Amino acid sequence: MPQKRRKRQRIGESTVPGDRLRAERPDHVWAFDFQFDVTDDGRAIKLLYVVDEFTREALAMETERRIDGDRVVDILDRIVRERGRHPGFVRCDNGPEMTSNALRDWCRFSRTGAAFIEPGSPWENPFVESFNSRVRDELLSVETFTCLTEAKVMIEDYRQDYNRCRPHRAHGMMTPAAFKTGWETAHQDARASAELRRRYASTPFGAGGSHTLQEPPTHQLSQQVDR
Repeated sequence: MPQKRRKRQRIGESTVPGDRLRAERPDHVWAFDFQFDVTDDGRAIKLLYVVDEFTREALAMETERRIDGDRVVDILDRIVRERGRHPGFVRCDNGPEMTSNALRDWCRFSRTGAAFIEPGSPWENPFVESFNSRVRDELLSVETFTCLTEAKVMIEDYRQDYNRCRPHRAHGMMTPAAFKTGWETAHQDARASAELRRRYASTPFGAGGSHTLQEPPTHQLSQQVDR
């Protein structure tokens, strides 16, 4: 009888080394991973977590009986529609859903880079692994789900509470949602200030050699700040 060959695991192709990638802004790096639990009837449920590494937001906590590569892409597309932009990179392990052609094509067409961790090295995906641990300790280990629908509702409630009510030391005890809002407001103000300096610097001198700079119309300034 011929010896059965062990299947070789497919390794994802990274566009940047994962150990060198650090999130520098919201939507720069999305990390995702799976976790498993069961409903009261003993049937398995599969959970997909997507976390923004910079803001620590839980962008998705999808709960289904089965989640394949195509479903992962659907979830990522939904997040993109909600946030209005694609991530710069995605960080994940080498599971079959992550190395599927569906996800590879999604990254290519959306111009999203990929950072696959080394097989058997979960510490290279620390943010989502830490999130997994919290969810396990605070929800999955203490709650019994009678059905898939109940699991969906309770897990989504946890996600909302985590984003809006859970302060993080890394953010100066701000919640992920508050930190993201504050970061974007600060950078919008900084861009508006830089644009005003550019406009004043490029304003021509007044007639007769006067060096008085003309202030931009009020409605133009308002539009720039509000954008």
